[in-house]
Amino acid sequence: MGKVAFLFAGQGAQHPGMCADLIESEPAAKAVFDAADAVRPGTTEQCLSGSKEELAQTINTQPCVFAADLACARALAARGVTPDVVAGFSLGEVAALTFAGAYTDEQGFELVCHRAELMADAAEKNPGAMRAVVKLDAETVERLAAEAGDAWPVNYNSPLQTVVAGTPEACEKLDLLVKEAKGRAMKVAVSGAFHSPFMADAEKGLAAYLADGHAPARPSVPVLANRTGEAYPADEAERVALLSSQVANPVQWVRTLQNMAADGVDTFIEVGPGKTLTGLVSRTLEGVTALPCETVEQLEAVLAALSEKGE
Repeated sequence: MGKVAFLFAGQGAQHPGMCADLIESEPAAKAVFDAADAVRPGTTEQCLSGSKEELAQTINTQPCVFAADLACARALAARGVTPDVVAGFSLGEVAALTFAGAYTDEQGFELVCHRAELMADAAEKNPGAMRAVVKLDAETVERLAAEAGDAWPVNYNSPLQTVVAGTPEACEKLDLLVKEAKGRAMKVAVSGAFHSPFMADAEKGLAAYLADGHAPARPSVPVLANRTGEAYPADEAERVALLSSQVANPVQWVRTLQNMAADGVDTFIEVGPGKTLTGLVSRTLEGVTALPCETVEQLEAVLAALSEKGE
């Protein structure tokens, strides 16, 4: 019997009406949104009724997706599903840490709101762009990004999908280089060059915030870090460094998934809006089960699948 992992969705997965029926039907999910509203009034309403454009603004995206992620995970836990390990993609890492007990819900929500402000401010000061490059391996994308100039691979999503961030000019040059290499570069609808050196100010601000009494406690469930693909360490200073530096450094998602699989995980449950991470699991690993869990129907499907596997 294999292990179960929860994967917490990141920025970009948001959509109007996320988690609507889960909030209505699952008390554990509603409790998360109630806590979010206590810290940031109107969060639930924004998730349910906010426009696509409103939800796409970093200052709104991050708290809304965080609440949705945590609500889905808590709904599963209330139904008796206990993960052996968790990880979150970018923003989702804060939700993963909160679920694992490194923060209370209120502390996690306050942190993610501050993180969103820092990243939005850094994006405004350093205008950037991002491209999702597919059909090329990571080593090729690294070479093309270096050739493009001020561009850096920032999300290692799957063996044949790597996201690059950089200046708008460098990303336009990258488009041509990728096309010549028989790959495909797609614009990512974001407001900045996240996980790149353009987020250096956000990293400094986050490090200061975490050092000022907001360091993550040691998680009760292993949380694999974006920076390393390895579990958050026992040392508090190392945890602070991992979490703060994450915003200006690449997300090692392929390594994270491969390390989970090597440790015996064969069931990956994406908690939060959308199915992006479910797709990345399918394109990275063979012989595993990957399921999304945002709606009541999907929740029931996850429970049924786990029951069949005897987990």
